Amino acid sequence: MWILCLAVDHITGTIAACKVGEWSSGAARVGIWSKLGSMLVVLVTAALDFVLGQAINSFHFLPFAYTMLLSPIVLAWYILTEIGSILENAARMGSRTPPFLDRWIAVLRRRVGKAGEVAVAALEEQEKKDE
Repeated sequence: MWILCLAVDHITGTIAACKVGEWSSGAARVGIWSKLGSMLVVLVTAALDFVLGQAINSFHFLPFAYTMLLSPIVLAWYILTEIGSILENAARMGSRTPPFLDRWIAVLRRRVGKAGEVAVAALEEQEKKDE
């Protein structure tokens, strides 16, 4: 879904920029570099999930298994960001979007961000207890 959103955002951004006469190869390159950077971030979180899973799951006496934590949160945040950008592109192309939709996506994005912050706070709290 995320890769689809990346592609749709790039295509709609290009169309919107062409429509209003603002397309430039420099701006297109910046967008592509940004998307490549987000791919790198997702790969890093997937690697961290893998490493954490290997480390935690090696303790066979634990009553749980670690599958994923970081990747789903990061992917949800990126997907919501791309969807918001797609809606902005649609508006630049002349489409009317329901005002509540932008707010809804912004709220969801904030909630995903808070979920990530809660996970970090829990990890930091555990770290303090371990010291």
